[in-house]
Amino acid sequence: MRFSLALAMTQPGRILTLSKAAEAAGWHGVTMPESVFYPEEVSAKYPYSADGQRFWPSDADWVDPWVAIPAIAASTERLMLGTNVTKLALRHPLLMAKTVGSAAAMFPGRIELGVGLSWIPEEFAWLGQDMSTRGVRLDEQVDVMRKVLAGGWVEHHGRFYDFDRMRMDPAAEPSVPIHIGGHSNAGLRRALLRGDGWIGAQGDLAAVREVIGRLGELREQLGDDVRVPAERFEVKLTPIVAPTVDAMEELAALGVTEVITVPWYFYGDDPEDPKAQDEAVARFGDEVIAPMAKR
Repeated sequence: MRFSLALAMTQPGRILTLSKAAEAAGWHGVTMPESVFYPEEVSAKYPYSADGQRFWPSDADWVDPWVAIPAIAASTERLMLGTNVTKLALRHPLLMAKTVGSAAAMFPGRIELGVGLSWIPEEFAWLGQDMSTRGVRLDEQVDVMRKVLAGGWVEHHGRFYDFDRMRMDPAAEPSVPIHIGGHSNAGLRRALLRGDGWIGAQGDLAAVREVIGRLGELREQLGDDVRVPAERFEVKLTPIVAPTVDAMEELAALGVTEVITVPWYFYGDDPEDPKAQDEAVARFGDEVIAPMAKR
């Protein structure tokens, strides 16, 4: 099992410091979430909380992940860097491929991409995208990006995107893993059919067990149509469990391959205090990551 530090709502000036601390403490990677902007009024409920309300303040910092990722990569030596998740349905896949491919070429083998939709109608409306087609567009967007990121001359003629023979250099080598989010059956199917893995939001042990069960059932239904075999399929999420080796081993037994977490919420200190953040990153490394590595 691997562990990635999620830098959600992190002050811009803390991102590089925390990334360096994570590398020193043995973390596998750092992930950056995304929020483009805050509508003062949102016409939809947040899907990952019991009451449908966002659990973060309206003025929380959300640094653009594809600004932060190259900066972190240049400041560290081995951390894997990715997104949890890029809202690909809000963007043109060719422009996104250029950004991701450039980062992957500069930092080979250290870049991965988590993609998803968006639950906020205002994001689609104000960015000029159709929310009603977001799922089928995401399918095609992933296809376009894989094709372009592989390098060489390619063309694509689809329902939403159409271009003749072109190439985009530098090509990503090795290839960029793409993990696909979404807790609905449609999202899980998309991850199995088009992804190198599934990337999820937060959930307790029962929720983790339930979603992994559904992934297994859908894999059986899809049969040979799945993109990668079960032994190479990643399951990455943010579990709401105790920060202990026993809890992590229970997740690993269920099939979780990577835990994405924010450790300074575990230990009872002020989560906004820089010293508490640094100490939590190191403590989680000592008490969880190192013992798990030995086992």
